[in-house]
Amino acid sequence: MSQSRNRLSTGALVAIAIALGAAVGAAGIYGKASPSGNAPLTESPASTADSACTADPEMLARLKSLAKGEVAAMAIREAAVALPDLSFVSEEDESTRLADFTGQAMLVNLWATWCAPCRAEMPALSELQAELGDDGFKVLAINIDTGDVAKPRAFLEEIGVANLGLYRDASMGVFNILKKEGLAFGLPVTLMIGKNGCLLGAMNGPAEWASQDAKALVAALKAG
Repeated sequence: MSQSRNRLSTGALVAIAIALGAAVGAAGIYGKASPSGNAPLTESPASTADSACTADPEMLARLKSLAKGEVAAMAIREAAVALPDLSFVSEEDESTRLADFTGQAMLVNLWATWCAPCRAEMPALSELQAELGDDGFKVLAINIDTGDVAKPRAFLEEIGVANLGLYRDASMGVFNILKKEGLAFGLPVTLMIGKNGCLLGAMNGPAEWASQDAKALVAALKAG
C-alpha cells in the first residue's frame, strides 16, 4: 500500500491534534521546564522584529498567498524575525545548532513518538525532503522524546524513513523555548526558516506535507 493511502486526511489529523493537545496538557507537558543549553530570547519573536533579519516583502507576500489548502495553518509573518540559536544533537550525539544550517531554507519540525499526528505526518515530510531537499532546502525534524535514542530510531526504521536524519533534544529545551516565545503550543510544531536563518512563518498542528499545496509553498521558500 502506498504512503499516501496510509496517511490520515488533514481533517482527521487536526482532530487528533486537538484531542492529543488536551491529553498532553493534562499530563503537564506545557508546564514542564527542562534544563538545556538553549537560552531564551530577551524579546519575543512573536512581537518583535530583529534588525539583523530581513526578508523581501514581495517574497513574504508570495508565501502568504501560497499558505492555503493543506498548509493554510502556516502563519506567515509580516516581517522576518530572529530565533535563538537552538541547540540539539545528531543521531551520533554530536552537538548541533540551528546556525549550522544557515544558507538552507528549512522547515524545522518538532515531533515525538508519543504524538499521533507527528507519527502520521512523518512519511509526508520524508517525501517532501526527497523531492525538494538539496543544498537550498532541508526538512530539519527534531525529536523531543525524553530518554535514549532507541525509541525514535526504531519508529523511523519501522516506517522506512531514512532521509530526515535523527536530530534530538531529549531535554525538551527547544520546545520549551519556542513555547515561551509564543511559537509552540503542542506537537507537532513546524517553523519556516529563510536561508539567512530568520523565522518567516510558524504552524502548530499537522499538515499534509506531501500535498501540492505544501510543495508549492516550499518551492517558493526555497526560491527565496
